[in-house]
Amino acid sequence: MARALLIVLDSVGCGGATDAVAYGDAGSDTLGHIAEACTEGRGDREGLRSGPLNLPNLARLGLAHACEASTGRPLAGVARPAQPQGRWGYGVEVSQGKDTPSGHWEIAGCPVPFRWGYFTDLENSFPAELVAGIVKEGALPGILGNKHASGTAIIEELGPEHIRTGKPICYTSVDSVLQIAAHEEHFGLDRLYALCKLARGLVDPLRIGRVIARPFVGSPEEGFTRTGNRKDFAIPPPDETILDRLTQKGRKVVTIGKIGDIFAHRATGEEIKPFGNAAMVEATLEAWDALPDGGFCFVNLVDFDTEYGHRRDLPGYAAALEAFDRLVPHIEAVLKPGDIAVITADHGNDPSWRGSDHTREHVPILAFGPGIAPEPLGRRESFADIAASLGVFLGIGPVGPGRHW
Repeated sequence: MARALLIVLDSVGCGGATDAVAYGDAGSDTLGHIAEACTEGRGDREGLRSGPLNLPNLARLGLAHACEASTGRPLAGVARPAQPQGRWGYGVEVSQGKDTPSGHWEIAGCPVPFRWGYFTDLENSFPAELVAGIVKEGALPGILGNKHASGTAIIEELGPEHIRTGKPICYTSVDSVLQIAAHEEHFGLDRLYALCKLARGLVDPLRIGRVIARPFVGSPEEGFTRTGNRKDFAIPPPDETILDRLTQKGRKVVTIGKIGDIFAHRATGEEIKPFGNAAMVEATLEAWDALPDGGFCFVNLVDFDTEYGHRRDLPGYAAALEAFDRLVPHIEAVLKPGDIAVITADHGNDPSWRGSDHTREHVPILAFGPGIAPEPLGRRESFADIAASLGVFLGIGPVGPGRHW
């Protein structure tokens, strides 16, 4: 019986979304702009990387073909083989928004049928009654921030006052999110989680997608660093996903990274949450070795997004892509006859773009494995085609409204 591995490269979009103008993102292209910058030397960083973007393994599986199909432009500096060894195409998001839940739920067969709520005011972003509720129910002296901000920047800005006053740092972005940052030692990690769980209930009527705990350590003298103990408190998907169907069928499900958080821990099976892309790929290979026939492993590699996209760190993003590319042969090596692996993304986060938020883009879709015949998948009109296809492959039938390939 077949097994399936689904890897989401968080934010590795391939440009081209026709509705990007509605999000202020017309012209954004995460992979395209990174590749272009690397050919011009703007992707160089001493001691990290230099030269054109080097992705031979992903290109071999069809990444350059997928990007060119999406945008109509070659992926600059990346060799394009005449015949890819995998199935390749690109997906178009039908869900509203450009945040993590929208992309992942649609990939899993559940496009978002409603409009998310947002905190649109750049300053004093949160309604007064929400702030009052957080303060009262959390027994807090108040909150700091209350604005749109980069997470790393606001921690540096308000970290000292947070330690002095005990007030948590609350901020948001153009995404449907409330983020709460607090010092792991001075405020307490468990206390931060409890506060975020409380806030989750308060924002439910507002249709806010996620409340995110953003713990950090450090001092005003030496600076602050976010830790790997981030935790997302999301609303559950409104309909069935491939995770639900597999669980109902008694199949083994393993989720790695923040998948459990994204799906509100519903049908997410064995959850493994290491810190960092390399550790997550290592954990994936270990879990895959023990995965029985008919099993499903769902992985999110978040570093591309949190460490490099939001920070607009183009050389860092390029280096992270190259580091993952070097791991692709290790993934291929553990696939047995009958297995399939799919590599995709959930949205864009163009590190050359203005601001610090996600970008509305198409996503590449690469499918490969022993016995998987190479062929173009073309333009897929919904990310949900992935769940439909994997459902058929795993013998549980297509999941969601997508069309299987």
